[in-house]
Amino acid sequence: MKKLIYISISAIVVLIISVVIFNKITSDEDITQLEVEVKRGDFEIVVTTTGELQAENSEQISAPAELRMVRLYQIKIQDLIPEGTVVDSGDYVAKLDRSEGDSRLKDILDELEQAESKLLKTKLDTTISLRNLRDDLINLEFAMEDKEITLEQSKFEPPATIRRATIELDKSRRAFDQAKKNYALKVRQAKADMRETEIDLAKKTRQRDEMMDILEKFTVKAPSPGMVIYHKEWSGQKRKVGSSISPWDLTVATLPDLSSMITETYINEIDISKIKTEQEVRIGVDAFPEKEYTGQVFEVANIGEQLPNTDAKVFQVKIKVNETDPILRPGMTTSNQIITITFEDVLYLPLEAIHVNDSIPFVYKKNGVKQIVVVGESNENEIIIEQGLEEEDKVFLTIPENPEKYKTQGEELIEVILQKEEQKRLEEEAKKAEAAKEAAEEGKKVKMPSGMKK
Repeated sequence: MKKLIYISISAIVVLIISVVIFNKITSDEDITQLEVEVKRGDFEIVVTTTGELQAENSEQISAPAELRMVRLYQIKIQDLIPEGTVVDSGDYVAKLDRSEGDSRLKDILDELEQAESKLLKTKLDTTISLRNLRDDLINLEFAMEDKEITLEQSKFEPPATIRRATIELDKSRRAFDQAKKNYALKVRQAKADMRETEIDLAKKTRQRDEMMDILEKFTVKAPSPGMVIYHKEWSGQKRKVGSSISPWDLTVATLPDLSSMITETYINEIDISKIKTEQEVRIGVDAFPEKEYTGQVFEVANIGEQLPNTDAKVFQVKIKVNETDPILRPGMTTSNQIITITFEDVLYLPLEAIHVNDSIPFVYKKNGVKQIVVVGESNENEIIIEQGLEEEDKVFLTIPENPEKYKTQGEELIEVILQKEEQKRLEEEAKKAEAAKEAAEEGKKVKMPSGMKK
């Protein structure tokens, strides 16, 4: 029994010693991991953002442009081939819903029938009207001849009778002459009415032919060979079966040129001032994480925009992909590292190693020194050390135990740090003043009346 107790006690002691040794080793390893050396080399300021691949050039597959002329709105896509389908020129791509077009065609056919009836009625009315006028002319001519006979027979009558016969003849002649002029005017009026109805009939006939031609184009075909990629609407959603085509955006899909790709991304207004054209970019594609590409910024938007469901103001940036790779497809998500500036041969440390007290940055060196440092530009992970450290100096990433025991060095750098902060403040104020001045000048130009010169 005693032997069993001794064995148990020995096992517990061994276990305790093992735990202490393991914790000591682990603690030593952790302390080692919290140390870092000051490095020297090239230092990059990088803006990281996600983007989406697009073809730099593409051909549109569109609904008939005549939709704008016939005022057909919100035509829906009834059928659409799968995205990514490779098509040849003239191949079927989509079919549009003809319901609204067929309804409009029916209305046009009704209007055409009415125009044909109106033309026929105008012809009949004109024929009857002119025939009655011609009969009236004949009757007036007979009446005028009768008056002439009466005047001739009254030459032996008293002067009053002759005068009366003369007046009646003159009245008859004026009535006949006026009727002839009215007939000529009626003929011209009839021709104008006929012309108007013929023009209206021709217009309705042309509308019918145009509508029938447009409806034939509701079967959308590929204008050239390529891979079909669905078109994105203003909301960011891709076209699909059931999507509406408006006269202002007729594109159903696109045929991208996959030999030249770009990635479109959006930069927030805080970082946009750092982005310039011709800056180099490292590009990764989420679908192929093992692949790496390079690119160059070639377009930066001057005006910001607000994306759907966000409050932040962003600016569109386009990046040209330098390499050509058949696996790249429009719509793939990219990770872009835009190199805004590179500092050559500088000292730098991880950001975690820098501590600040009253705006004075410092580090804890492994040799027991609390070293004040002058820092420069930083990126997402690291910061430049301008003064206070040397290459391969070892510092702690976190605050060490008993930091009050560390001796402070580098007090002479405090003045340098304060001067640098003052210089930065003055530069920012100068920029704000310049921006305010430019805004005031723009305001004066807007308020100045049209045509007035300064």
